[in-house]
Amino acid sequence: MSETSYVGSMSSSSRRAIIGSIAVSIAFVMELTLVPLLLPAIQEQFSLSIGQLAWVFNSYGIAVAAGVLLGGLLGDVLRTKRVFSAGVLMFAAGSATVATAGTFEMIIAGRVLQGFGGGVFSPLIPLLLTRSAPDRPGKVLIVWGSVAGYVAAFAPFLYGITLAVQGWNLAFLIFAVVSLGALVIVNGAKADDEPKTPPFSKDTYSKLLQTPGLWVMYVYIFCTYGSITFFLFSVPLWLSGNDYQVSNIGLTLSVMWLSFSVISTLMRNWVDRPRVRKILVTAPVLIAAGFLSAFLSTTLTALLIAAFLIGAGLACSNAPSTQIILRFAPKGTGALSASLDITFARLGGVAAVAMLAQAAFSYTFVAILIMSIVALGCAISTSRRLRSAT
Repeated sequence: MSETSYVGSMSSSSRRAIIGSIAVSIAFVMELTLVPLLLPAIQEQFSLSIGQLAWVFNSYGIAVAAGVLLGGLLGDVLRTKRVFSAGVLMFAAGSATVATAGTFEMIIAGRVLQGFGGGVFSPLIPLLLTRSAPDRPGKVLIVWGSVAGYVAAFAPFLYGITLAVQGWNLAFLIFAVVSLGALVIVNGAKADDEPKTPPFSKDTYSKLLQTPGLWVMYVYIFCTYGSITFFLFSVPLWLSGNDYQVSNIGLTLSVMWLSFSVISTLMRNWVDRPRVRKILVTAPVLIAAGFLSAFLSTTLTALLIAAFLIGAGLACSNAPSTQIILRFAPKGTGALSASLDITFARLGGVAAVAMLAQAAFSYTFVAILIMSIVALGCAISTSRRLRSAT
C-alpha cells in the first residue's frame, strides 16, 4: 500500500488530524522558503540597511529558537492539541501583522510573534501525526516529509513567476490563511487520548548536560545550519544586486530545496549504520563546495550549482542528525533533546547572518569554510563514537 493510499484508508477523524497538521507544516515551510525571496522587496519599500534587513530575518529565527523549547516542554505537560492551537494562532497573528505593517518596528514585532508561535507548534506536529496513525507512524511521517519537502522546492519558483507582482505582503497573508484553515481542520478531529507524562526529574535532565556526544552533534548542527541559513539570506540579495529578476531568485532557491528533497528521498533507506557516518561527514564538504562555487563566480549558473550543492549538504546533514541525537539522548530526554536540535539550528543561522550580513564576500567565504571544518571535525568525532558503539 502506498503512503497516500494508506492515509486515505484511515478514519475521517484521523485524516482530518493528519491533513490539518501537514497543512500547518506547509505554512511553516513556506515561510522558510519564501521569506528570503521577499527580502529585496521589503528592503526597497522600507529603505532598510543590510543590518536592519538582517533583523527582519533573524528576529523570526530567535523567536523560533525560544518557542521550540517552550512548545516541547508544554506539549509534555499540557494537552498537545491546546498548545499546538495556541502556537498556530500566534503564528497566524504574527503573519497578518507583518502583512499589514507600515513600519520597520511593526515588521519586527510581527516576525517575533510569528516565529514564537511557529516554534511552539512545530515540534508538536510529529506527535499529532504519529498519534493519529499509531499502527504505522513511519508511513505518515514519510507523507509529511515528502509533502513538506516538495512544497519547499517549488514554492519559491512558482511564487516568483506568478504572485510576486502582487507584492511581498501577499505571501504573509497566505501564511496566515493557510495556518488558520489548517487549525480549523485539526480541531475538527476527535481528540485522541494522550499518553501520561512521566514525572519531571532534575537528575534526568542533568544527565543531558553530561553527554558529550550530544553536544558535539549540537555544534555540528549549529555550524551546518548556520552556513545554510546564511546562503538563504544572502543569495536573494546577491542576485537582486546584480539586477536579476524575482523569477531567477525563485529558481535558485527552488533548486536548493529540490536538491534537498530529492536527495533526502533517495537517502531514506541509507541513513542506517554504517552509511550514516559517511553521510554525516559528507554534509560539510558539500556545503563548503557550494560556497566555493558562489565565491568563484556570482553568475546565475554558478549560484545554481552552489544551490544544488548546498541543498545536498542540507539533506546529508538533516537525514542523520536527529536520529543520532535521539540515540545519544539520555533516557527520558528525547523531546528536550529534539527541541534543542531545532534551537541550535536556528541559533546557528541567527549567528551567521548577524556576523556576516555586512561583511565582504571574501570574509564570509573564509568564515563559512571555518564553520565547515568545525562541522567536519564534529562529524568525524561522532563517527568514531558510533563505530565504537557497534
